[in-house]
Amino acid sequence: MKIPFLSFQEMHAPLRNEMLSVFGAFYDKGWYILGDSVRNFEQEYAFFNNTKFAVGVSNGLDALHLSLKALGVKEGDEVIVPSNTYIATVLAVSFTGATPVFAEPDVQTCNINPANIEAVISGRTKAVIPVHLYGQACDMKSIMDIAGKYNISVVEDNAQAHGAAWNDQVTGSWGNINATSFYPGKNLGALGDAGAVTTDSEELAQKVSVLRNYGSQKKYYNEVIGYNMRLDELQAAVLRVKLKHLKQWNSQRQQLADMYDNLLNGVGDLILPVCAAGATHVYHLYTVRTKYRDALQSFLKEKGVDTLIHYPVPPFAQEAYKDLGIRSGQFPIAEEMAATLLSLPLWPGMRQEQMELVAHEIKGFFSHHI
Repeated sequence: MKIPFLSFQEMHAPLRNEMLSVFGAFYDKGWYILGDSVRNFEQEYAFFNNTKFAVGVSNGLDALHLSLKALGVKEGDEVIVPSNTYIATVLAVSFTGATPVFAEPDVQTCNINPANIEAVISGRTKAVIPVHLYGQACDMKSIMDIAGKYNISVVEDNAQAHGAAWNDQVTGSWGNINATSFYPGKNLGALGDAGAVTTDSEELAQKVSVLRNYGSQKKYYNEVIGYNMRLDELQAAVLRVKLKHLKQWNSQRQQLADMYDNLLNGVGDLILPVCAAGATHVYHLYTVRTKYRDALQSFLKEKGVDTLIHYPVPPFAQEAYKDLGIRSGQFPIAEEMAATLLSLPLWPGMRQEQMELVAHEIKGFFSHHI
């Protein structure tokens, strides 16, 4: 039995008829940019995310970029980011001309450590971007307290944690302005690129709405230098269908993660995911850590089990950021995670026998190869 890393079949098959109806309505209507589908999805996602406003944009990276621009982040500013995040978080900072400043994660949860945020705040710090990594909510109460103490803005990167919460408050509703991605593989995924910005600030929502549309509210009249970063009508229509199933899919992910926990507890040197008190985890990824990561991945591939590494090179170690002059060993927690972390197959609809096979092969690796 071959086990893919991710399968859409179990999620998409029951939605096929509704999706085809949506495609037909989109085709027949003849209105393709910033129409009713986008407006309706923005309202529905804002309600789901417990914010007053949601603004649909082209993808998650653009959502981060526009959020920072709306806050006025510019050249000469600093923005604090996790040392172990995906590159998009850092690229968004660079797009504004600001400098990314890295803070190490908590060794157990992999999320940014609030104490490490406070340690790198300077007079140039304009914002911090906590990333709810792998689907677990960051300690947002502590982060917001620190931000308030130093008068800096918070932009949540909520791309991996749709529906997660800290102290029962949903991620993407804590920060001043927040960004998310609906890339197809996310918990709420479009059928192409898509993203959104969420906020309770009417002023910030309006700024993003203008910036995403060439800096214009009225066609051919441009108030500011803007971008073409709009959410597509078709993707918005698709997301409206899938949003209705997100809570059920997240619940399935949590049940599957519990099964992995039981199957893999005490196996080899595996470090299983740890969920902090106060956090919920919606398991966009189920990640384990082992010093035998590369050998385990190769073994599983031979056995027909696909896995992924999130992420093999920390952002500060990428060639694109060599000018920052960061030395090896400067961020040891992020480097250790990059060397040991492996993401196992998990998707809504994954069957118990598939999970048991993954666990069986992992146990076989540690029993016979280590």
